[in-house]
Amino acid sequence: MKAEFRKKRTRAKIHGTAERPRLSVHISNIHITAQIVDDDKSTTLAYATTIGSKQKGNKTELAAYVGEQIAKKAKKIKIKKVVFDRGSRLYAGRMNALAQAARKEGLEF
Repeated sequence: MKAEFRKKRTRAKIHGTAERPRLSVHISNIHITAQIVDDDKSTTLAYATTIGSKQKGNKTELAAYVGEQIAKKAKKIKIKKVVFDRGSRLYAGRMNALAQAARKEGLEF
């Protein structure tokens, strides 16, 4: 129940535009997915996930891998600044690893 309220509270404050799209992160028990979304046009601009990936490591290392990949894809489409959307997750552990890796690759949020 708390997660639902946290997700609604977070999403109410966040909106991605063409100049500063939303970096939405979903973490399940097995996989990690990140996508860059322009909410004005309702389109996904870039996408990175561990599904089908040959990358090995623990879940925190996989989160860092996804963070690097999404930042590289954002750089290709000339996006430097995003709004970070953590959804219903707390900013700790795998979420923190993904964010730090994306920042390290040059993504600003």
